[in-house]
Amino acid sequence: MKWHQLKTHAETLSQRHLAELFAEDPERFTRLHRRVGPLLLDLSKQRLTEDTLVQLSALADTSDLRGWIDRMFAGDEVNCTEHRAAMHWALRVPDTRNADNAAGAPELAPPEIRDAVHAELDRMAHIVDKLQAGQWRGFTGEVITDVVNIGVGGSDLGPLMVSRALEDFAVPTPQNLQVHFVSSMDGSQVSHLLRQLRPQSTLFIISSKSFTTVDTLYNAETARNWLTRALGEDPAVTRCHFLAVSSAVDKVAAWGIAEENRLTLWDWVGGRYSLWSAIGLPAAIRIGMPRFRELLAGAHFMDVHFRDAPWRENLPVLMALTGVWNTNLLGIHGHAILPYDGRLKYLPSYLEQLEMESNGKSVTRDGDPVTTRTCPILWGDVGPNAQHAFYQLLHQGTEAVTCDFIAPALRYHEAVHTAAAQELVGQHELALANCLAQSRLLALGEAALPEGEQMPFYKRYRGNQPSTTLMMDELTPYSLGAMLAAYEHKVFAQAVLWEINPFDQWGVEMGKKIATDTLLALRDGETVAMDASTEGLLAYIRKR
Repeated sequence: MKWHQLKTHAETLSQRHLAELFAEDPERFTRLHRRVGPLLLDLSKQRLTEDTLVQLSALADTSDLRGWIDRMFAGDEVNCTEHRAAMHWALRVPDTRNADNAAGAPELAPPEIRDAVHAELDRMAHIVDKLQAGQWRGFTGEVITDVVNIGVGGSDLGPLMVSRALEDFAVPTPQNLQVHFVSSMDGSQVSHLLRQLRPQSTLFIISSKSFTTVDTLYNAETARNWLTRALGEDPAVTRCHFLAVSSAVDKVAAWGIAEENRLTLWDWVGGRYSLWSAIGLPAAIRIGMPRFRELLAGAHFMDVHFRDAPWRENLPVLMALTGVWNTNLLGIHGHAILPYDGRLKYLPSYLEQLEMESNGKSVTRDGDPVTTRTCPILWGDVGPNAQHAFYQLLHQGTEAVTCDFIAPALRYHEAVHTAAAQELVGQHELALANCLAQSRLLALGEAALPEGEQMPFYKRYRGNQPSTTLMMDELTPYSLGAMLAAYEHKVFAQAVLWEINPFDQWGVEMGKKIATDTLLALRDGETVAMDASTEGLLAYIRKR
């Protein structure tokens, strides 16, 4: 019944242009923005009204969103196909082992999980401090100057994105410690990087939850061979130059990594939700553990807000409801992520995985085909670059696309007394002006132009393209943590409304299996039932 009512409401509202809605209600921004902690969410450029949010909130109630949130935070098996809890939120609970820290802190996780999480964070801190102080030495006694994270997917995108986003908080070290990332299975990244590094002073982190991911293990083996060719076959080479983050302790041990160099990832943490665990070690090495803990604190703030706030004040839920409205009621199936800050360069890729791997599903939790559209197609880029790439399609193309404009309000403000800083402030203001102008033009179209200005037909802008603006006070570890957690919870809330499981990825797993079979056919000529196209391509490759 709620879906039927929403469809009727959408049919009426779809006849309205955003320019009309703004003209009719000068208080539209006031009614449709929310301020939560370090974040401001503006929905006033979405093609919806307050009544839309009322009806969408009723849909959330009908879907038992509150019950599902409670079950997730209770540690129930919300990942039904793998019979697991989804407790990534437990990775950022405050350390209440100390009575002073416990005062006033909401106890979300059971004490045994909380203690295990913080024990692992303490181990991370020991490693980070040792590396930053120049006390970690390689096999020949040289100080480690370069750390290379070997991972893929969530084991790469999360720490890479945070390391870049928080580069202003990088900790200076005596040896100018650098952090690098390798993920490509074809060897192009690792071979290019190894040519620039020295085996005597390089440490590798193998990040793999299962420790069976082919991409990661091949890169790791290439790195080990590079080390042993230079330093010899001594087992101590692996002990001095490798760390691992995994839930597969036995496999890590069999690979030869010393016990003191192993960090734990738990089964109840999905790969794309693992940034907050020891998978985030490369970012922690870059910014230091105090800043990494601030990242966790920002995410925890959003966890509590998501759990407790009413729907129409709840940032992640509002983001989720808006997405459902656009996808299922307005029929918009493309979504662009557009950060107006170069430090957020890797945020679109991170959110692509988070949303499309989580909610790219066509089967309900009960095993039935879904009856509605689920996740839209996500893509994006840093906004100023994207303006010169694909904004033409957004403004005058035939496809409707929703956008998330993301920007910090402040940057470079702490050093405005210098001439160079004032120039950078001016550049940040330029980026903000473009962010606001682009979202305004997408929404209002020709109504955004000066009154009376006429355009030839080929310059006309139809507008009425919906967008959300998400602003931070400034980009800090705390605000970044809050924003990323908001997107995580948005994904979960949408999954509840679509009745799907956001915590598995069987399509990805099947692709890996087929690739393994194909590799045997490619290398050994082993006969495996193939389609005609694949057989023809294999034959072409073998001939060369």
